[in-house]
Amino acid sequence: MPGSAADRIGSVGLPLPGCAVRIAADGEIEAEGPDVFQGYWQDPQASSAAFDGRWLRTGDLGRVDDDGFLYVTGRKKDMLLTAGGQHVVPWVLEDKVREHWLIAECVVVGERRPYVAALITLDEAAFARWKQRHGKPARATIGELRDDPDLRATVQQAVDRANAAASRPETIKRFRILHGPFRVGAELTPTGKVRRDYVLAKYASDIDALYA
Repeated sequence: MPGSAADRIGSVGLPLPGCAVRIAADGEIEAEGPDVFQGYWQDPQASSAAFDGRWLRTGDLGRVDDDGFLYVTGRKKDMLLTAGGQHVVPWVLEDKVREHWLIAECVVVGERRPYVAALITLDEAAFARWKQRHGKPARATIGELRDDPDLRATVQQAVDRANAAASRPETIKRFRILHGPFRVGAELTPTGKVRRDYVLAKYASDIDALYA
């Protein structure tokens, strides 16, 4: 069926007949056509802000492949803007870092900061195995070992892998291993998603340390 997401794995499909999409310079998906929202009722100021000419700013980020299939990669409001004006999509880096067997969570930071950095938590079961492999005391906690050169070298491998897929201004320059895991009801939602604003507030001192 034309336009079906099933036509391409991971894609939301092709634009509807008569409609078109394009990707703005900052990665935002823009759309235009007869079936696209045309503006706010009696609010020309809001309508003007929502459009770039005839193109509706959707607020979503994405890409279009060579065959015209659209892929949505996130929300523009969640992007970071560094002090140098570099737009960074944090979840791309975060997903790559989390692929490492030792990593539980990764939160990329850098809004209005000079470079990109990350807060990282470790999987507790994997950490126990790591200690055994590297001859560390079995009773040692993550907090006690988070500055251990061997542990940082292992985490650096995960960071390097994520950085390999990013442009130089987007790469993670520094990271900080947090004392413990994220918990549902605190740093995590009931579905296991990171509550970014909560994390940024709770670990503000750790973030500041990354830029000291």
